[in-house]
Amino acid sequence: MPVLDSFRLDGKVAVVTGGNRGLGRAFAGALGEAGASIAILARDTARSAAAVRELTDAGIRAQAFRADVARRPHVDRAVEEIVAALGRVDILINNAGTCIHRPALEVTEAEWREVIDVNLTGVWNCCQAFGRVFAAGGGGTIVNVGSMSGQIVNRPQWQPAYNASKAAVHHLTKSLAAEWAPLGIRVNAIAPGYVHTEMAPVDDPEFRRYWIEDAPLQRYATPAEIAPSVVYLASDAAAFMTGSVLVIDGGYTVF
Repeated sequence: MPVLDSFRLDGKVAVVTGGNRGLGRAFAGALGEAGASIAILARDTARSAAAVRELTDAGIRAQAFRADVARRPHVDRAVEEIVAALGRVDILINNAGTCIHRPALEVTEAEWREVIDVNLTGVWNCCQAFGRVFAAGGGGTIVNVGSMSGQIVNRPQWQPAYNASKAAVHHLTKSLAAEWAPLGIRVNAIAPGYVHTEMAPVDDPEFRRYWIEDAPLQRYATPAEIAPSVVYLASDAAAFMTGSVLVIDGGYTVF
C-alpha cells in the first residue's frame, strides 16, 4: 500500500463525541477529508446541525445524534441509532470534555462530579458501548482525547478534577488496549497542550507567561494542528500502535 493511502479512511464510519465545536469539530472535518462518514454525538442539537451543514457543504457525509455521554442510556440509544443510520461504526473519537478552574479546597462536590462524569465516565460509557459493536464486528479503533494535564500540574490555574480525569483517561486507554488487542480493537490517546478553543482562554494575558512562554515553541496550537494526529491514530498508518498516549504540546512537558 502506498504510504499516503494508509492514512485513508474510505468506507469507514467515525463517531466523534463533542464533535460540533473546537477540537471535536476539527477532528470531524479531518476524518471526513480522509474519507470517513461522520457521526457527531453531542448534546447541543443546534451546534450539531450547524456542524453537519459545514461538513456536508465540504462534501463530507455527516449526521448528528444527540446524547449526554455521561448518561449510559443516552449512549446505548445513540449506538443503536448510529448503526441503524450509517450501517456500521469503525472509529470512535472520545473528545467530549469539560474543565473547571478552581483551587482544590474550593471545588464543590457537584463540580467534581461534573468533570469526572463527562471526562472519565463519558469516555468509559462510549468505549464499552461502541467496544461491544467493534468486538462483534471483528475490530475497530478508539482514540481518546486526554491532555498533557494528565502528566503535569498546570499553572497558574488550579484544576484538580480535570487533571485527575485526564490521567485516568490515559490509563484507561492502556488498560483497554491490552485487554482488547485480541479482539482487533486498537485504543490510543492524544494528549494535547494548550489549544485555542472556547475552553482554553489562551489569549488571556494572565496566562501567557505560563501557557505560552513556558513552551519551547512559544505559542499555542490551533485545532487544525491537532486533527492530523487523530487521523493517523484512526487509520491503518498506525496499525501497529495501541496503548500509546501521543503528546502534542509544543514541547511544553519536556521541561
